[in-house]
Amino acid sequence: MGNDTFEKMVRKIFEAVGSYFLFLKMVFKRPEKWRIFWRQFINEADKLIISSILLVGVISVFIGGVLVIQTASNLENPIIDKMYIGYMVRESLILEFCSTMVALILAGKMGSNIASEIGSMRITEQIDAMDMMGVNSAGFLVLPKVVASTILSPLLMLLSLALGLVGGWLVVEFTQIIPVASYITGIKAFYNGFYIFYSCFKMSLFCFMISSIAAFNGYYAKGGSLGVGRSSTQAIVTVSILILLMDLIVTQLMLY
Repeated sequence: MGNDTFEKMVRKIFEAVGSYFLFLKMVFKRPEKWRIFWRQFINEADKLIISSILLVGVISVFIGGVLVIQTASNLENPIIDKMYIGYMVRESLILEFCSTMVALILAGKMGSNIASEIGSMRITEQIDAMDMMGVNSAGFLVLPKVVASTILSPLLMLLSLALGLVGGWLVVEFTQIIPVASYITGIKAFYNGFYIFYSCFKMSLFCFMISSIAAFNGYYAKGGSLGVGRSSTQAIVTVSILILLMDLIVTQLMLY
């Protein structure tokens, strides 16, 4: 009985993966009218990326401040130069928080938005009507979302990094936990530009996964409004797990 359950689970996973890649094949067909595509691209950029700036910004400022306090409390040894606090905060933000943690936050906001929007269109038969008219509904609805989130998401990463460093500076300025000059020196020390590329690449990859998997779950939603809710939840859970898995794989491939 246990083996049967395991086999069914494995079969279900492979079926889902196959369906996902067939879905991507439909999504990435050449748009029939590029003018319509670019208009949708701008709308999706505003809805998915620009609307996330406030959320990402507020979280980044506070995380930057928290990282300074935590790092300073763990480096109280007088032998260690205080500038290493700024250095460690910068590296923590670049390598992990501004890409992986921000992507996990966007998985909830962006993923639920995409899955619920497309799922509602599936339940109300709007997608079926588009298919009957000969329109590639997957490409028309999903491609602008995937392209906008993939291309523009590194801007959110860079914004998160800048505001995280500002948040750390504000804590240093108002608490004097370390000298401000030491914090700024640490931010500038041992800079490696490849880490910025690495973090931007991860952010693009994660947002591609968020937008495409959420759209996939919404596109095949069924079961009324409850089905839309289930598809949104399933999309967020799946994307969150895959983000952590791909974070491990990409870090291993690019940094070691």
